[in-house]
Amino acid sequence: MPLISLETPYPAIVTGASRGVGRAIALALAELGCPVVVNYVANADAAAETVARVEAIGARAVAIRADVTNDADVHRLVDESRRAFGQIGILVNNAGVATRRDIFSNAIEDFDAAFAANTRAAYLVTRLVLPDMREIGWGRLIFLSSTAARTGGVISAPYAGSKAALEGLMRHYAAYAARHGITANAIAPAFIATDMIAGAALPPNMPIQRYGAPEEVAMIAQTIVACGFMTGQTIQVNGGVYMT
Repeated sequence: MPLISLETPYPAIVTGASRGVGRAIALALAELGCPVVVNYVANADAAAETVARVEAIGARAVAIRADVTNDADVHRLVDESRRAFGQIGILVNNAGVATRRDIFSNAIEDFDAAFAANTRAAYLVTRLVLPDMREIGWGRLIFLSSTAARTGGVISAPYAGSKAALEGLMRHYAAYAARHGITANAIAPAFIATDMIAGAALPPNMPIQRYGAPEEVAMIAQTIVACGFMTGQTIQVNGGVYMT
């Protein structure tokens, strides 16, 4: 018997799942037997590869193109997901943007784009899947945050602010959805080997002097899905650069 298992592998939506951490989480949920909706916005070929890899594990998968900053697209994403697999039990809000700017170069457009993709998008999708979770009496909400939400990070003020706001959303859902069997938690990675941090130098005071792997973030997602007694938590996956 595997260390982590699910009695009922409910369908999952993973936003931004065509590559990187999103893909790794989609594959990790497939290992639990969950049907997976692979959401993407631009790279259809990469999304198709994720679907193929999920199916190779033995789980069902479908790729659905949707811009999760667009309300109409989000409604379509959730409707098509339900048609494919039924009521949604797991939502991984992974999609986001990170544009490097110093504090003197930030424009209001940077702020709006960061909050639209990193915070508002998660709110749009979550509010549509919550009724499914309440009806089945079980649900897992996972929000991909960042260590920058606590430290300020090195990417930009809008990025750090939008991730901190995302954690505020998570804690509200954790407080008020638990009575319906729904948990809400965040994962806050830093220095994971993805396109987002390509070329970034590791801090000299970082205890584990290497980049993390997307699969190491995905392990935490598996645990969050399997554990019904954890909610309202932000799990740091950052090589020790920020300790709690």
